[in-house]
Amino acid sequence: MSFKNIYIILLVTVFITSCNSREHQITKVEDYNSYLEVNENTLISQTLEDNNFWEEKLEKDTNQFPYNAKIAASQSQLFELTGTIEHLIEAEKHLIKANKKTNYTNASYLRSLARNYISQHRFLEALDLLEKAETNGEKLEATQKMLFDVHLELGNVKEAKQYLNTFIDHNDFDYLIRLAKWKDHEGDLASAITYMEKAMALAEYSKNDALKQWSYTNLADFYGHDGQIKKSYNYYLKALKLNPQDAYAKKGIAWIVYSYERNPEEALRILNSITEYYNAPDYYLLKAEIAEYMNNVKEKDNNLMLYAFATENKHYGAMYNKYNVLLLAEHPEQIQKAYELALEEVKSRPTAQSYDLLAWALYKKGDVKKALNFMEFFVVGNTFEPLAMYHLAIIYKANGLNEKANDLKQELTASIYELGPLMEQDINQL
Repeated sequence: MSFKNIYIILLVTVFITSCNSREHQITKVEDYNSYLEVNENTLISQTLEDNNFWEEKLEKDTNQFPYNAKIAASQSQLFELTGTIEHLIEAEKHLIKANKKTNYTNASYLRSLARNYISQHRFLEALDLLEKAETNGEKLEATQKMLFDVHLELGNVKEAKQYLNTFIDHNDFDYLIRLAKWKDHEGDLASAITYMEKAMALAEYSKNDALKQWSYTNLADFYGHDGQIKKSYNYYLKALKLNPQDAYAKKGIAWIVYSYERNPEEALRILNSITEYYNAPDYYLLKAEIAEYMNNVKEKDNNLMLYAFATENKHYGAMYNKYNVLLLAEHPEQIQKAYELALEEVKSRPTAQSYDLLAWALYKKGDVKKALNFMEFFVVGNTFEPLAMYHLAIIYKANGLNEKANDLKQELTASIYELGPLMEQDINQL
């Protein structure tokens, strides 16, 4: 099973379950075509100007650590706008300088560096910084919100819940989006949508375009996960109306076109327009999956090569470990490497999703009983992600537990939209 499992982890953000009916066309090219034209991004230009302004001021007075923080903010925004990893690393360098110059006693700078480490998937280092900020006590609630985020990312569910309960406020955007995330973690999608809708209403009332855009794309993800594809599509469009360069919203539409409407050519056209200006390796993985669906081996291999080349950049660190485990596990000569990488992921981030990767690598190594033990102890009941459930079904089957595998088949059939067309045949054969 060559590439079929790889892209699914990317949709830790485009979560989605769905109906199998392809009777109705959801998207219209005229709705989004103008957003695919690559024009000068004025926001990038403005951010670069801002960055240059603060760099010039810092050159004149290198002791002014607030300038380091300003430059870091500009570099962080450039990373969000372009996907270029060097901007995130440059932001880290300036935040380290700001923290060193303040002896790691400024809670705001500690949170900013922690946020940077979260983006790099360096969660344990982020946790250490946030604990320092918590001890400091300055703007404690802001720190507690981030502590919830990090503990949930690390699989520390008890601690995450405790922090969530420290800042309960149903009129607070930050609380509502975290409550939505918590409900989704628990598998309560209906409540997750309700709270995200409330957060969106607050964002719209505030007239803060950044919060509105974030709300629209996240709500679009939830709607897709719930099989409300039309709503999902409409909210991606709302995000694009605010920011025509929103790569994530365009990728969401590309997934609808590919997985729901089964129009791979149009999906690739959308993705190709994104990769002209946005430089994240995961887009090559999605392109490779679509090329495989089209039986275009040359295009698939080319995109996998581009992904491999991009992720050779040491700055990515552990950011693509999950995808790499799945890729390596498909090649018998590299299964041991996949297993070792999965072990690293479990050590640094012992979540149900990480243990799923480890169990999958063990299954690929032929140790099906140990794979089952990890699944039953760490995964079952702790995650509801379709890819993990697919792995569980395969591992059940490998251990002769055919009835349990069959019990998962209906759930997986309902998740084909999220899993993608390539998985459909595998699920039907369970």
